[in-house]
Amino acid sequence: MEWRDEGILLAVRPHGETSAIVEAFCEQHGRHAGVVLGGVSRRMRPYLQPGVLAQLGWRARLDEHLGHYTVEPIRNRAAVALGDRLALAGIGTVAALLGAVLPDRAPHPALYDRTNALLDLLAQPEVWPLAYLQWEMALLEEMGFGLDLGACAVTGTREDLAYVSPRTGRAVSRAGAGAYAPRLLSLPPVLRGEGQADAAAIAEALGVTGHFIRDRLMPEGRDPPAARDRLLSVLARHD
Repeated sequence: MEWRDEGILLAVRPHGETSAIVEAFCEQHGRHAGVVLGGVSRRMRPYLQPGVLAQLGWRARLDEHLGHYTVEPIRNRAAVALGDRLALAGIGTVAALLGAVLPDRAPHPALYDRTNALLDLLAQPEVWPLAYLQWEMALLEEMGFGLDLGACAVTGTREDLAYVSPRTGRAVSRAGAGAYAPRLLSLPPVLRGEGQADAAAIAEALGVTGHFIRDRLMPEGRDPPAARDRLLSVLARHD
């Protein structure tokens, strides 16, 4: 079995004395792992990093085997991010979330394109936090748990939407919430593409998406990756 594909590196861990197991999000082959011979060498280590966009060649005797990768870097985002707290936290969070929630070897081409676009925006810190929030919403959508914020789940109205059901992810108006309001999540306007997209608004919105990432995407009993908490801390200081 053999194929070539473009992919975003998600994780790299040592394998034996000289090799590394590389996990990548590939355009046509989804989240896929392989062994890179000599992957811990001084020559290869700089571009075997999360966030790097690479041309990958995978080969194995049988499809179900781990197989071997060859890696040719296309864009070394990890090198660009050095010394930039937001960029480093952003790459780490995107890679960790994808590694945690994507099914093995299932292609998600639309999400792949969106992820590449998000990582390319890291050089524009003034727009990246909002783009990241939109990416988390797209991740939920891609995994089958998209938020439905267009109309009230109770009354059908599109006006005065103030809450999100923590169970269904649907919007609820103030009138529709009634006595159940304390049990609902607040609906920040930025989640609907409205109002201010400042640090406070994005932080509140990420609290909503984080609830559904934890409850819908993560394996039972596991929290979202710690990298996401680190990103939230960086974003709280970024405006």
